[in-house]
Amino acid sequence: MTTIQALKTPDFFSPNQSHHPHHPPNQKQPNPPTHPFFAHNPLDQIPHSDTHPWNTLISTHISHSHPLRALSVYRHMLLRRLRPDRHTLPRVLHASRLSDNPFNGRLLHAHSLKLGLASDPYVLTALMSMYAHFEGAASAHRVLVNSPSPNSVSRTLLVSLYAAEGSPDSALEAFFELASSDDAEVDAVALAAALRACAQTGSARLGKRVHNVARRVGLEFDALVGNSILKMYFDCGCATDAREFFDRMRVRDVVSWTTAIGWYVKHGRFNEGLKLLRAMCFEGKMRPDAFTVSAALPACARVAARNSGRELHAFAVRGCLDSHRTVRNALMDMYVKSGRVDSAREVFVRMTDKDVVSWTIMILGHSLHGEGDIGLELFREMERTEGVAPDRMAYAAALHACNTAIMVKEGRACFDRIKEPEPEHLSLMVGLLARAGRFEEARAFINDRRIGRFADVLRALIGGCRIHRNVAMGRRITERLIELDPLNAENYVLLSNAYASIGKFELAGKMKETIGDMGLKPKKACSWIEVRNKVHVFDVGDVSHPRSEGVYWELQSLIEGDQVKGG
Repeated sequence: MTTIQALKTPDFFSPNQSHHPHHPPNQKQPNPPTHPFFAHNPLDQIPHSDTHPWNTLISTHISHSHPLRALSVYRHMLLRRLRPDRHTLPRVLHASRLSDNPFNGRLLHAHSLKLGLASDPYVLTALMSMYAHFEGAASAHRVLVNSPSPNSVSRTLLVSLYAAEGSPDSALEAFFELASSDDAEVDAVALAAALRACAQTGSARLGKRVHNVARRVGLEFDALVGNSILKMYFDCGCATDAREFFDRMRVRDVVSWTTAIGWYVKHGRFNEGLKLLRAMCFEGKMRPDAFTVSAALPACARVAARNSGRELHAFAVRGCLDSHRTVRNALMDMYVKSGRVDSAREVFVRMTDKDVVSWTIMILGHSLHGEGDIGLELFREMERTEGVAPDRMAYAAALHACNTAIMVKEGRACFDRIKEPEPEHLSLMVGLLARAGRFEEARAFINDRRIGRFADVLRALIGGCRIHRNVAMGRRITERLIELDPLNAENYVLLSNAYASIGKFELAGKMKETIGDMGLKPKKACSWIEVRNKVHVFDVGDVSHPRSEGVYWELQSLIEGDQVKGG
């Protein structure tokens, strides 16, 4: 029996196997034109001696998301005794992957072995991709190991498959094996995959090893590799190395600038992020795109930088970038956090393609500025909007709105609609009950859910104790918090405040001493005020302001005046 006859299984990939006759292996096959299976079949018009039109037809079905039709064409090729080639099998292997049927893929693997094509570079990489899809990168690795002639492309693919799967150690092992091989070539794709794996491990040491390989093969400043190196250093927390490399890059595209700007902004280094954005615009070689603007806008989400936010908004409008939903969501978030809910609302009203993020930003924005009832009404409107379903964050925003407006009934109804409440939802519900003064209900809720060891839940209770001046309960809960999280300085600050509120200043002072003795650093509170378009910021105990002496004198006068009135 010939190889083609061995592959000719009429029920192969058949959508309805019972409709197709099966001939014994030794039975003589009828000529295709007279066989009833081929009667009035459009495939009869395709030449039977050339694989190119068949391969083209298979590719067409795949590009139109019809993998089963592509497999059916392959089956007809076999029935017409046409030998598949090195271009046919990768296409049908891809179709089997799209059809999500591993059995078809294994049959095709058997075909490639019988046809002697399993070691062909095109077929080998297609087999690896297929097995990685169904069974994982380790199966693709086994296919590569069993191949008599693995090449650079298949080895590079293995690195990418491990990195995409989230197995960085295996990806780096495969990469360094590739890099140390004398007969293999390290290309930009392999380097980018290895650098992504280094970022996943967070190991700058391994990242520098890969960087040295990139330098050795002359691809350090390739666009793909350069951006991957930059991102790797940032992801590994090596901001200094990342900035040094950024400054040395011969060609910086919009991805390079956006990566650097986004990292600085995300890590609270707002001024450096905005300086980079200005440098990008000043250089003039690359214009910020929608992703760049979205990455920079959070740096303006402060009262002190609200003018920069308006400038970025104007830039987005001039560049027609404000039509992007991502940019509009970032604009709303920036305006909300900088205290301009009215400006955020204007952007929101003009949006025609609101998603769940858009609604969530506005619901939370109104809640944060004391308009919980408006936020809750927006949430109800979102629920009525077709095509938008509330997610975890949207429910949290709605519960926050109920907290702000102290709407217990509405909060319960909202909480009951959450299928799987997360700790954030639980703490918000406890906070709502505590703010309403329903401490017994809050305690019952905590006991029923067994969430008494969640620090956020206990802090939510303390908020209610502060509002209703339930000092005794607040002190007990704070002491419990310290037991659960003894290295959190904020817990000691809470207990110190609780002691001070009942006049036990000596104990309050001891708590402050404890913070110092333990080497803990509580977050510094600050306040600001805008006067004549200038923002004045004051930290706790700060005397650096040029008019601090007058400010403290005025404050002392107010305190003394209150004491006289009270006396």
